Amino acid sequence: MVKPNVHKSLKDADTDVLKEASNKPKAIKKSALKHRTSKRKASRAKATKTSINQIATIPMAANNKKSAKHDTKKDKSVQAKNSKNTKKLSKAVYEAELERLQLELVKMQGWVKHAGLKVVVIFEGRDAAGKGGVIKRISECLNPRGCRIVALGKPTDKERTQWYFQRYVSELPAAGEIVLFDRSWYNRAGVERVMGFCAHSEYTEFMRTCPEFEHMLQRSGIILVKYWFSVSDKEQEKRFQQRIDDPTKRWKLSPMDLEARARWVEYSKAKDDMFAMTDTTNSPWYVVDADNKKRARLNCINHLLSLIPYQDLPYEPIVLPKRQDAINYKRPPKDTQHMVPTQF
Repeated sequence: MVKPNVHKSLKDADTDVLKEASNKPKAIKKSALKHRTSKRKASRAKATKTSINQIATIPMAANNKKSAKHDTKKDKSVQAKNSKNTKKLSKAVYEAELERLQLELVKMQGWVKHAGLKVVVIFEGRDAAGKGGVIKRISECLNPRGCRIVALGKPTDKERTQWYFQRYVSELPAAGEIVLFDRSWYNRAGVERVMGFCAHSEYTEFMRTCPEFEHMLQRSGIILVKYWFSVSDKEQEKRFQQRIDDPTKRWKLSPMDLEARARWVEYSKAKDDMFAMTDTTNSPWYVVDADNKKRARLNCINHLLSLIPYQDLPYEPIVLPKRQDAINYKRPPKDTQHMVPTQF
C-alpha cells in the first residue's frame, strides 16, 4: 500500500518556519516554535486523512503474491487519479480499467486451460452486496466452455438425505476449468443457521468439517479462493429500494431478502462465527469493501489475478480460409422463410 510521505511534509514545514524565525529577534522565536508545532499537527492530520482516502482505492494484497504478468504499476496510477474522490469513480476510468482487467482474465483463463489448473472462486456476502455484478464482469469475456457459474437453489428432498457437501462436489472443476460459486456450501453457516433450516447438530458438524473439506479440495489440486462482499446497512437499504422502484430489478428482491434484513444482527453474528472457524491459513476469507460497486468489482478482479500466477501464452495467428465458391447453389427466396420483422 502506498503511504503518504509524512516525514517529508513535516520537514518542509519545519524548514519554512525556521528560516522565517532565524531573521527575527530571539523573543519572536518562541512564537515561531509555537507556529511550527501547530503546523506540524495540521500536517499530520492532513497526512492521516490522505492515508484513509487511499485505503479505499488500493486493492487488497494477498501475501505479497503477484501473478507473473499482472502489472501493479497501472493499478497505482488509477489509485492516484482517484485518490481525491473515493466515493465516485469516473465512468471513463472505470471502463478503461475494467477492460484492462478483463483482458488479463482472458490471459489467465488461457493459462488455466494450458496448465490444467482447477480453480474455484466462492462469492459470499449479504443480499445486494454486489456478488452477481462482479461474477458477471469476470465471466462475460471468458470462454463459457471453461468457466461456469454455479448458483444452486434450495436442496431437494433427496439432497437433504445426502452428505451435505455432495451436491457441491458434482459442480467442482475438471482440469482447465474455472467455477464461480454465487453462494456456496456456506449457506449452512449463514441462512440455514439464522432461518432455522438446519438442526444445531448439523450446523456444528458443518463448522467442524468445513475446513477439513476445503483442505481436502486443495490437496487434490484445486485452487480455492473465498470472497466476502461487505456492504453497510445504509447502502443495502438504498439498493433494496432501487430494486423496488425498478421493474427490471424487482425480481432480485425476494421475501427471504427482506427477512434477512430484518435479522441483520443475527446474520452479523453468524458471519463472525463463520470467519472464526473457517478463515484458515490455507483457505482465508478475503473481504471486499462493497459499498461502491464499481470499486468493489475492480478491486476484486485485480486481487483474484494476483492470486493465480499465470503466463501470457503466445498468440497463434489465425488465417481465414477462402470462402467456397457458390457453384450450383442459389439461396431460397426470403419470402419463403419466416423472417423476423425488421422494425428497427
